Amino acid sequence: MRQMKYLIVLCAALFLASCATPEPETVIQTKYVERDIPVIDRPSSVSLVAPEFYVVNKENFEEFIKEFRSKNATETFVALSVKDYENLSLGIADIKRYIQQQNEIIIYYERQVQ
Repeated sequence: MRQMKYLIVLCAALFLASCATPEPETVIQTKYVERDIPVIDRPSSVSLVAPEFYVVNKENFEEFIKEFRSKNATETFVALSVKDYENLSLGIADIKRYIQQQNEIIIYYERQVQ
């Protein structure tokens, strides 16, 4: 029993002695790291060929067919109503707006990483 008391006192002394030793001083140092984010080259621009539009009605239909056949060697063509042409042009304008906005976002982020 006496040995048990000595053992408890010894353990307590070691435990308390380890808490009494001073901690090593913590040094906080700020280190600035240079960002190295590569900026990728922009893709080449799109070059579109403008389509040729013909306005055909009852009065110029025969003349149009002759001229179209001599130019294109076929009578196959695609027709759009005025409303469909308007919808097509509005859709292309919306695509153009979207691409321009995306381009501005890309330019913003490229400037931020430089």
